[in-house]
Amino acid sequence: MNKIGGSMLAAMILGGAAAVDNQKQAINELNVFPVPDGDTGTNMSLTLLAAAGELERTAPRTAAEAADIAAKAMVRGARGNSGVILSLLFRGFGKSLAGKTEIDGDEFAEAMTEGVRSAYKAVMKPAEGTILTVSRVASDSAKSFSIENHDPEAVLEAMLAAGCAALEETVHQNPVLEKAGVIDAGGKGFCVLIEAMLRTLRGEVIKREGAEEGTKQAADFSDFATEDITYGYCTEYIVNLSREEQGKSHEALRAYLGSLGDSLVFVEDEDIIKIHVHTNDPGLAIQAGLKLGSLTKMKIDNMREQHTEKVIITGKTQPTANARVIAAPEKPYGFVAVCAGAGLRAVFEDIGVDSVVEGGQTMNPSTEDILRAVDATPAETVFVLPNNKNIIMAAEQCVSMSDKNVIVLGTKTVPQGVSAMLAFDPDAETAANREAMLAAAARVRTGQVTYAARDSLFDDKKIKQGDYLAIQDGQLIANNKSLVSTLRRLAKELGRKPAEFVTIFYGADVTEEEAAETEKLFGAEFKGAEVSVVPGGQPVYYYLISAE
Repeated sequence: MNKIGGSMLAAMILGGAAAVDNQKQAINELNVFPVPDGDTGTNMSLTLLAAAGELERTAPRTAAEAADIAAKAMVRGARGNSGVILSLLFRGFGKSLAGKTEIDGDEFAEAMTEGVRSAYKAVMKPAEGTILTVSRVASDSAKSFSIENHDPEAVLEAMLAAGCAALEETVHQNPVLEKAGVIDAGGKGFCVLIEAMLRTLRGEVIKREGAEEGTKQAADFSDFATEDITYGYCTEYIVNLSREEQGKSHEALRAYLGSLGDSLVFVEDEDIIKIHVHTNDPGLAIQAGLKLGSLTKMKIDNMREQHTEKVIITGKTQPTANARVIAAPEKPYGFVAVCAGAGLRAVFEDIGVDSVVEGGQTMNPSTEDILRAVDATPAETVFVLPNNKNIIMAAEQCVSMSDKNVIVLGTKTVPQGVSAMLAFDPDAETAANREAMLAAAARVRTGQVTYAARDSLFDDKKIKQGDYLAIQDGQLIANNKSLVSTLRRLAKELGRKPAEFVTIFYGADVTEEEAAETEKLFGAEFKGAEVSVVPGGQPVYYYLISAE
């Protein structure tokens, strides 16, 4: 094939999305820090699947059209830093192909090179040994190769070879990767994508593992309203039981999952459990499974969103049902915050946040999720509080996509977000508020207590899956089999500096009695400080602790 047209380019992107989805868990395992966060493989997969969904619903006639459809869908569906960078690569790729019906290898390489330039421009402090490095080396090599050989297959072969070589070098370019002895997860995802695109170009059909075969007659989804769906998230995963859990009965898990929602399917074997449940708290469902072992085949679908899309596709309602609805400005300032847990949502709403986006650890919201919340906020200027370092880049994409004046405050934790909100002055100018809110967030010291999602070697510490982890401002403080010992160590570390106020947000798996004991523990360490306990209801993290 001397040229790549619209249908072939679409097929290549679909093949890449399927391959990354099939290998997302292996990519996730390369993440050095073992906290149960939105992992690289999962975020890259969800970002690519957003493009795949759009391409499957259309029939691109030209290469330019296929690239444009994919790029726009990925920008909206980007999740996590890795997903955003991938979307930026494709945005530059798509712009380079504008107006082209078919492309040869040279044009493909040039478009990828332009995509890399686009991604580098958008990242404030690009680091070596990441997906940026791998994509740059791969694209530059492909561009040099394509000067003499315009064959698309040969160019992709050159790109893949250079990318794989660059990927192997990432272990030496990043000190954290070198200590752990692993290659970069984002770079690995990029190589999986390019390899799959090459395989598709050669005629291979790559399908998502577990995807339904064949076609069925479409059902009429318009007979009930989206808001009538009681439990919004279809959550599926497989637990690979740890050695200690193999052979045991897990009726307690079955009962707990049943209490979270409905449509529970619980298939237990000797060493695995297959789980399907409809729930409004997918994070809690996942967290419960993680206590018994490692997870694979994880999938969370927003059924309300799917229903709306199905109704649109069947043509039973007007397409405007899924269109952006932008609230008219009724006030000068509005606020959007990201968090998970009913208690944390209530805290943010009580202190003036207009829209709360459900997400955080394990569930990084997409750019489109955040944009919808910005659209729904009836204000001229909207401050966005991501409250997670892996969500900041996705939020920043909303700045250029919204008609409103969007200001993303780089809050990395929920306590930082709360302090930023409390520093807002309705009588101050926008710039002054931005500086004051950022300063307030910077004064907060944040402690977090969670558990290890996988075995790892981090900062010369051997971490076992299931260990309790204490983290202070992004630094691992302790890992221990005892929750109380982990809390005690965190209290001592936070207590090295005095604080006037200590706020303890306790999670969904912590009882009031346990939280009261934790309050006493921190009260003994922070003598004279005002220590308060708030039910956060957050999944995954037992405690979020603010000291300021």
